[in-house]
Amino acid sequence: MKISALSSNEYHSYFKTYLDKVNDLPLLDSLVNGKLETINFFKNIPTSKLEYRYEESKWTIKEILIHIIDTERVFNYRALQFARSDNANLEGFNENEFVRNADLNTRTIDSVLEEYSIVRAASIVLFKNFSEDSLKRIGKANDNSLSVRAAGFLICGHETHHKEVIEERYL
Repeated sequence: MKISALSSNEYHSYFKTYLDKVNDLPLLDSLVNGKLETINFFKNIPTSKLEYRYEESKWTIKEILIHIIDTERVFNYRALQFARSDNANLEGFNENEFVRNADLNTRTIDSVLEEYSIVRAASIVLFKNFSEDSLKRIGKANDNSLSVRAAGFLICGHETHHKEVIEERYL
């Protein structure tokens, strides 16, 4: 299943920006390729840049990586709920609160990348084992429709979006 198979009723229009960043590859290929690319991307960032903020109120690069991980977990949970239950309607999440409470002061980039790698491996297994029917199921998140498969592609597009922001504003 490729992103070109999605219809616009499977996601809120806000997410189109992220979905437009995903290549028309099968979902599992996108997840696997993204894992390798993202690990290499973050490993190649100089240590001196990991705590950099281009504005006082903006996240550091390490905080962005934690945000990518947290968001992936949230989309995995949404996908699981929608695949396994009827009429799921989940609340949104406050990404700023999540990052603020991540306690990154004691974390190395290697430990954060290890967490990323494990979360992505779990995502790959999760989506690999959804049936075609399950992938097409739709629930609501923050009162907006979202299909299981759109959640998977959003993981990929959201990650790409943040790597682009880092390249443009941090490096």
